[in-house]
Parts: sequence; C-alpha cells; structure tokens
Amino acid sequence: MEKIWLSSYQEGIRAEVNVREYQSIIDVFHQSAQKYAQRTAFINMNQHLSFSELKQKAEQFASFLQNHLKLPRGERVAIMLPNLLQYPVALLGALQAGMIVVNVNPLYTPRELEHQLNDSGATTIIVLENFANTLELVLPRIPIKNIVLASIGDMLGSIKGWLTNFVVRKIKKMVPDYRLPANTIPFKQALAYGAQHSFTPVPLTLEDTAFLQYTGGTTGVSKGTILTHGNICANIMQGKEWIKPSLQAGKEVALGALPLYHIFALTVNTMILMELGTTTVLITNPRDLAGLIKDWKKYHISIFIGVNTLFNALTNHADFSSIDFSGLRLSLSGGMAAQKAVADKWLHTTGQPIVEAYGLTEASPGVAINPLNITGYTGMIGLPISNTEVELRNGQGEEVAIGEAGELWIRGPQVMQGYWNRPEDTAKALDARGFLETGDIAVMNEQGWIKLVDRKKDMIVVSGFNVYPNEIEDVMAQHPKILEVACIGVSNEKTGEALKLFVVKKDPSLTQEELIAFARTELTGYKVPKDIEFREELPKSNVGKILRRELRAEAEQS
Repeated sequence: MEKIWLSSYQEGIRAEVNVREYQSIIDVFHQSAQKYAQRTAFINMNQHLSFSELKQKAEQFASFLQNHLKLPRGERVAIMLPNLLQYPVALLGALQAGMIVVNVNPLYTPRELEHQLNDSGATTIIVLENFANTLELVLPRIPIKNIVLASIGDMLGSIKGWLTNFVVRKIKKMVPDYRLPANTIPFKQALAYGAQHSFTPVPLTLEDTAFLQYTGGTTGVSKGTILTHGNICANIMQGKEWIKPSLQAGKEVALGALPLYHIFALTVNTMILMELGTTTVLITNPRDLAGLIKDWKKYHISIFIGVNTLFNALTNHADFSSIDFSGLRLSLSGGMAAQKAVADKWLHTTGQPIVEAYGLTEASPGVAINPLNITGYTGMIGLPISNTEVELRNGQGEEVAIGEAGELWIRGPQVMQGYWNRPEDTAKALDARGFLETGDIAVMNEQGWIKLVDRKKDMIVVSGFNVYPNEIEDVMAQHPKILEVACIGVSNEKTGEALKLFVVKKDPSLTQEELIAFARTELTGYKVPKDIEFREELPKSNVGKILRRELRAEAEQS
C-alpha cells in the first residue's frame, strides 16, 4: 500500500535508512567499544563494566568457545541467564565466535527447557547455578555436551563476589541442590581458559544467522525464529533513526528491568542502545521495586523500557514519586498494550508520556512506534518505522480500505528468514512477496497511524509474554481427573490479560487448588491459570471442536 504514514513522521526522520551500514552485530559492538571505550556499558549490583572491558571479556569468552571447546562456526549456544553482567559477555562472545545464540528463559520448567534445547540442537549452555537443577533433570534427553556454570557473584570482584555467592547460597538458600557432570566449567574459569589463547576473528556477514529466538505458535509448539545479523542490524538502524531527535549518543543512562533473553529488551538494550553508547543499569530482579527505584535514583535514569504491568506497578509504589524525573527523556513500552489509565498516571507522575511500540519476535522485533514527540496517550501502536511496508488484508487476502479493519502484514529487512526446521510453518507465515503475517487485526487512519483492534490468533499476552491456549490445554489435559479443558484470555488490570481455564471433571473430587499445583510443576509461572471454572460441558462445533470464542464472549459479558 502507499506509505501514507510518512507524512506523519517526526521532522528529520527518513523514510529509508542504510540498513547495511554495519557488517554484523559484532561490527556494531566493536565500533561502539572503540568510540565509547572508557564509558560504562553495563552496571549490575553497583559493579561497572566499561565498553573496553566488555570487549575484552567477550573476546575471552569467544576464545574459550573457539580454542577450548573447539566449537565449529554455526554451533548453537544456549544462554540461560537473568540480567547479570555475564549475559552481555556470553552473548557478544558467542556471536563473535560465529555461534548462533539460543536465548532460554531461566524460569522454564523441565518440559519447556527440554523442548527448546532438543529443537534447537544446542550443544553448549551457559546457565546460572540457581537454575542448574532444572537443567540436571533433562540432561539425559538433550544434546548438551558442554555446560558453563555461572554464579551471581562471578563479575562482582573477588571479595564482593564471594560474599554475594555466600549470601545467595547459604543465607537466602536461592540455589537448589543439583548435580552436573564433572566436566562442567565455571564461568570465571571459562574466561581464564579463553585468556590463555589468542582469539582468531571470525568473518561475519549480514546473511549469517545470529539467533534462534523462540516464540510460541498457535499450535502451542514453541518455534525457533531465525534472525540473521542483517535482521538485527536493520532493526538497530531503524531504531537509531527513530530516536535520534530525542536522545544523545554517549550521554544516556537506561534502566534495563526487562529480561535480556526476551526479544524486546535484547534488541533495544543490548543492540540499539549499545550502538548509541548508552549505559544500561541491569536489574536482576524487577519484582524488587524498592531496589529498582533505588537504582533509578542513584544513576539518574534517562531511558526507561518496560511493559504495561511494570509501569503500573511502579506508579502504584509509594516511593516512586520521590524520584527526580528531570532527566527522563524516553519511557518506551512494548510487549503488550499500554493501558490509558496507566499511561495517564505515568505522565502525571514523571512528566513524560509512555511511547508505545509494536513488534513481534519474527520482526526482530520492531515494526511500528509512536513518534517520540507525542504529548500523551494515543491508543495507537504508532507509525511503521523506516524501510517498513505494511498491508491490511481481509480474509481473501485483499487490501482493505483506509479506516477498515484487516489483518496486519509487514515487510522489511528486519523480518525473519523463517522458522528453524519448520518449512511448513514458514510457508504459512511468509507469503511469496516476503510479507509476514502478524495475526493481529488493525485499522489505519488517513494519517497512517495504526490501531490494534483484535487478535486473529488465540494468543494471550500475560505481562508482555505470549501464552498459547493449546499449550496450556495440552498440559492440563494430562491431569487424570480432567475430562475436557479449554483456556482463554480475560482482561486483567495488573497483567493486561490473564488465563482462565474451563474444566469438565472426570473425577468429582478435583479441586482448583489441585489443578494450580499441577500446573506449577509443568508450566512457567506466567502460564499457570489461577482462574478456574468447572462446567458440566463445554460449547462445541458440529464436529466436536471446543469453541473458545463462545467462552470468550461469555467472559466479556460477565
């Protein structure tokens, strides 16, 4: 369609940018490390890591993979870490060595972890000892050959690091018992091994695969999205173009509360802001709002990236309003829709509007964003970013008129290559012209602004994380006392959406508490349904398919 949105661009934003300015993600990193060598790249637990130190540590880790483990180019390396300094070191080290990074949620259950590691074929994993027990449970059934074991104190200096580990292990007892193979290598030892050898640079191109970034599917099967260095570099340049009127290179400080293993924070915090020479303060536990607020005050944050639930939690915290917000220049929201009440309260408290962005894993993730000069809540996902085309199509694949609802399709250099080892799924998601099906229903006005109105897929977004009903139903149906089960999403003030489970009992003794306890053994926390309704029967089609839409309609009316 005609790019009518270009006329609504903020002054100075170009319709097209050079998405091939860099040769790879590592090229971006190395140029930033040279330009901002002495500037702090990351802070965690008051420990600072400069760009030059990060470059040194990442190269040591790359050397370890190359010379000690002798991993061939293109090997899949899984990273199962929360927001710690070890994460950017491992990430940039693995990419530098020519590896493909597989980001893993540390909170995965054994079932979820086993699927992702088997599907990706990862042979090496970097895991925090706090989650080693989960890895232990699946080791006999996965292709992992090399384990690098990190501890929270690894990058905090010898005395502080030892003390931190002692408290975490012995006082707070945050490390469950585990047994890993004898050849498991401590993270600090891996860096030491790497430092003993010279790293041989690996020539990388924009066509090389950088990530297998896992996303759920409508079938409930988690799929690996193939993202190249070119996909990510394109989104870096697109993001850089959008923020250039408002942010200053080498002068910003960002608060990194969202997990870096999630595509939103991965691209924004470790890629776009890295190119800008930004200092990112990593928050390991974002649920500790008091600690987060303390870091905000200490480091005079100018960029905050969050999801609606986090914005909401902060504005309702007693100490939040005591922050000096005079330096805040950007509050960026993604992952889920920002709610008007939350956005209004944030604006009132901070003096800065929430700038809402839209994307998906399959697009690296950035697709559309509100201009940074907005003065308040728009209710829109904004305008398609530079080098991006969008179409709104009806059920027959034809474009709809302006103001009419249609499914959003996108095309641009940030769009994935496909799904790992899933050609059929790839063919469904990408059409012959290279447009990606988002599954979201949207409307575009005459100025090119996009508003999401519905979701074609049954996906439920809980606190910014995608949840697929089929997965929940498949897991819960394994309970011996369940006859039938259906899962839908319902509106929730705290999480945007929440899971609701409808159950037909096989055994009358079945209770809600029993089901929740069962779910917690098989599903990550945000996937556990807390709202359970027992029914005598579930609505079905004439072929016996359970009709979720009828359940959703009932829930909306109640």
